[in-house]
Amino acid sequence: MKPVSKIDRYAIKKVKERRKALGFSQASLSYEIGTAISYIGQVESESYPTHYSLDRLNQLSKVLKCSIHDFLPKQPL
Repeated sequence: MKPVSKIDRYAIKKVKERRKALGFSQASLSYEIGTAISYIGQVESESYPTHYSLDRLNQLSKVLKCSIHDFLPKQPL
């Protein structure tokens, strides 16, 4: 099983921060983007190799009302 990369971990952390700031639970955010109720929990857990694709980050930016750039680092990692 391939570990989640540094840039994926960074994006996951930023989505989680935004999710919490706006008061979304993991389940409610999963529902908003049309995924299984456990999806966000799996992505946020370091026990799973799950991460967000660029398409998914785009969906999340729409729901979380921000730019996709808010989930990406300004400099390479």
